[in-house]
Amino acid sequence: MANTSTSTNTAASGAYQDKEILQDSLMSQKHITDAYNTFAGECVSEKLRTTMLDILREEHGIQADIFSSMQKNGWYETQPAEAKMVTQAKQKAQGGK
Repeated sequence: MANTSTSTNTAASGAYQDKEILQDSLMSQKHITDAYNTFAGECVSEKLRTTMLDILREEHGIQADIFSSMQKNGWYETQPAEAKMVTQAKQKAQGGK
């Protein structure tokens, strides 16, 4: 008897689903942007620093696109922050002003 089912469980077969691919991609982009941020901050050459910052901006765009895709599909849920928490975060970022 021939197997008539062509749709096997890809998770069981080791193939990645869209969700896992995007999760892996997002994690990779976080590491990439961390690295470019460090490179840009430690460049002696202004021309090289500008290039690193341009690349960093592009990588942040890619990361934002991945995040948006995950959120749109319900694979990355965020909770809205309370106004008090936003104010506290702003004050902390501004040095406690």
